[in-house]
Amino acid sequence: MVLRIFGKNRANRMIVQRQYGVITATARQPCFYTDYGVPDTVMGRFEMLSVVMILFLQRTSKSSDSGKQMAQEVVDAFFMDIDYSIRELGVGDNSVPKRMKKLAGMFYGRLERYVRCLQHRDLEQLAIALAQNIHAADADHGEMAELARWMLENADHLGRIDEIVVETGMVSFLVPESMETGRA
Repeated sequence: MVLRIFGKNRANRMIVQRQYGVITATARQPCFYTDYGVPDTVMGRFEMLSVVMILFLQRTSKSSDSGKQMAQEVVDAFFMDIDYSIRELGVGDNSVPKRMKKLAGMFYGRLERYVRCLQHRDLEQLAIALAQNIHAADADHGEMAELARWMLENADHLGRIDEIVVETGMVSFLVPESMETGRA
């Protein structure tokens, strides 16, 4: 019994690590920073990681209990990664909880807004939301149109994948167009 539980936890950990690795690798694609208008800064990388996590969470919100449980573990890994990154940037231990609370609030605000835009397939509102969050409240949303389009394409792609793919941590994302054409 103990070995079976240990094995399951180890297997779950491997699934979560694999899935979170795919999410972070997707968010780190250079074309997002060279072609899609996302600044290559600490906050720009947080924004891209949030975008990919939100796509993943939108898909897993329709999953079975085991898929949702795995998704929660991926979210936990996401926030542990952010905590670690904040500390690596030299933020003092006393300031980390405040920063984490602020970043979590930002993430969940984006989650609500982006998912609403994705559900309504509202490319323009999604581009506006991305521009406001990634650049500034009065930013031109035209710069974020390609990223918004990529998000909609991925939402469609993720909606078509089998549940077993989610439960085994094998969810993958579409390659950004500029990478396919070799511009990145």
